[in-house]
Amino acid sequence: MNTRTRRSGIAVAAGSLTLLLTACGALGAAGDASQASPTKGNDITVGLLLPEKANTRYDKFDHPIIKAKVASLTKDEGKVEYANADASAKTQAAQLQRMIDDQVDVILLDAVDAHAIADGVRKAKDAGIPVIAYDRLAEGPIDAYISFDNELVGEVQGRSLVDALGSDIDTSDKVVMMNGSLTDPNAKQFKAGALSELEGKVTIAKSYDTVEWKPENAEANMEKAIGAIGADNIAAVLSANDGMAGGIIKALRSAGVTDLPPITGQDAELEAVQRILSGEQYMSVYKSYPQEAEAAAEMAVAKVQGKDIQFDALASDRVDSPTTKDIPAQLVPVVALTKSNIKSTVVEDGIYKVSDICTGKYESACVAAKLK
Repeated sequence: MNTRTRRSGIAVAAGSLTLLLTACGALGAAGDASQASPTKGNDITVGLLLPEKANTRYDKFDHPIIKAKVASLTKDEGKVEYANADASAKTQAAQLQRMIDDQVDVILLDAVDAHAIADGVRKAKDAGIPVIAYDRLAEGPIDAYISFDNELVGEVQGRSLVDALGSDIDTSDKVVMMNGSLTDPNAKQFKAGALSELEGKVTIAKSYDTVEWKPENAEANMEKAIGAIGADNIAAVLSANDGMAGGIIKALRSAGVTDLPPITGQDAELEAVQRILSGEQYMSVYKSYPQEAEAAAEMAVAKVQGKDIQFDALASDRVDSPTTKDIPAQLVPVVALTKSNIKSTVVEDGIYKVSDICTGKYESACVAAKLK
């Protein structure tokens, strides 16, 4: 994806994420039915296609937040028709076709395989159903895109590793890159962003594209890296997400490593937050799922109700996919999650309660981090 937008810098204030969509609401996207097109009032159906279940965010956050927001925007008259493909592109294609057959009003699509789904997107377009790419930029004639600034995600990860290695960083320091799935267009951007921070500062000793983002595949890849490089020679690991970080840690522990190198992540999963507290994982990238999901719901409702001004305000960026140029988009900012800002990010934003995080063996770490 070619993103034509200017970023002010790597650091994004965590506090700004707690604002969620106050600004967007001020734009009037949550207006009442009197503002809507006479052909579409509040009785609308939003199709929601999410990609997998290995990452807990989709069922725990995205779906319920979008469902609640659609209900709020439509005075409880609108509904969400939901399907999760469980990492199967074939299943998702069938789910998309079913939504086309059911004549939903608009579709939010988080593609399993961005290229393979293009024909289905075209069929939806032919049926007069707008498709908004959610979280991952699908190919085909999509109407809009909402996601996080994916290159910035990689840059934050790469910069964090450089910071973790400190003033003694050397170009001979060996780093393993555990990238995401080749079928996910975001993975390419995460990788590019990370490399922009790492190249010339360290040696990328091994780099893997991890099939389906599965932790067990990352674990197997890490075992290969350990065999090739030697566990004691690995200075840091760039893991593209938290699930894979868990697999990487397993591989390192199995190899007898007790003093773990800095390991990155993404998604701020609960287990990752706990690993950050205990020192097993260095950082994660926190992405405000409420902000992304609520904005997606606002875009979907505005699109189908003909609220063009509000829709344009919500999608003021522009991106290109391999098949479509100048796609209206909203790119949501991210923040590096470390031990020092757990309270001001995932706790203050209501993602987790302190009681969720500070269980059992993590209680003493929580006290040290002033969470308790």
